[in-house]
Amino acid sequence: MSDGGESLEEQGLGAKAEAGGTEEEQELATKTLHIQSKRFYLDVKQNKRGRFIKIAEMMLSGEKASRLNRKNRLLLPMSTAGEFRDHLTEFIEIYSSLGPANANASGTEDVKIKSESMIKDNRRYYLDLKENARGRFLRVSQTVPISNFRSQIAIPAQGMVEFRDSLTDLLKEFGTDDMESKNGKEADLPQARQIRADNKMFYFDVGQNKRGTFMRISEVRRNLRTAITIPESSWESFRDVLNDFLENKPNTTSTTTNNQEGEASSS
Repeated sequence: MSDGGESLEEQGLGAKAEAGGTEEEQELATKTLHIQSKRFYLDVKQNKRGRFIKIAEMMLSGEKASRLNRKNRLLLPMSTAGEFRDHLTEFIEIYSSLGPANANASGTEDVKIKSESMIKDNRRYYLDLKENARGRFLRVSQTVPISNFRSQIAIPAQGMVEFRDSLTDLLKEFGTDDMESKNGKEADLPQARQIRADNKMFYFDVGQNKRGTFMRISEVRRNLRTAITIPESSWESFRDVLNDFLENKPNTTSTTTNNQEGEASSS
């Protein structure tokens, strides 16, 4: 989304500006979401420091959009965007387990339901699922202590699934690595994948940095998020161990059948 070419320096993120006070940015992809009375833009961008996702929130008034305020924008390095995606899954599961919103709530004070935080270099991100008289929403704030810069967006809770899915699509296409691939060329990396197992989600993201290629496996459930990073040199070893377990796993089907037959013969 081209919205005035605001640089990372203007965002207070400590980027080195080019001559003229701006740093050249390349827009790689964009998604637009309409959630209740808001429009959100998710833009994948790249400059000489690497890739990142810019999230912008715009209030809608009738058919015309209000002017976009830079304090309603967030910048997420790709690795942080992956972590944000995982937290969104947690918040979605918590939200889906809640009862109806309190329609009789009064006052303007927000009630906090759950909070999380993320830290990346000199940036801090705060995620707060809240409720007030207007409903439930996810407040995402970004601060840079050195410059006292602060920005935030508010995602209506009903739109968190759509927001998470759109973010996941971008991460599948561009990965979760912050830095550019070697020689400035696109890395031919496998697409991200995800699977659900009972009440858990597993995300498989392949990235690349100056130390090489790696796989990040994240396990997300309601109140827990863990992740491991496997260097490419160890992928085959992990595969061999999993194959050994699969080839030697107990035959639970035959055991269950034998138990049922034994119970039938004794009755």
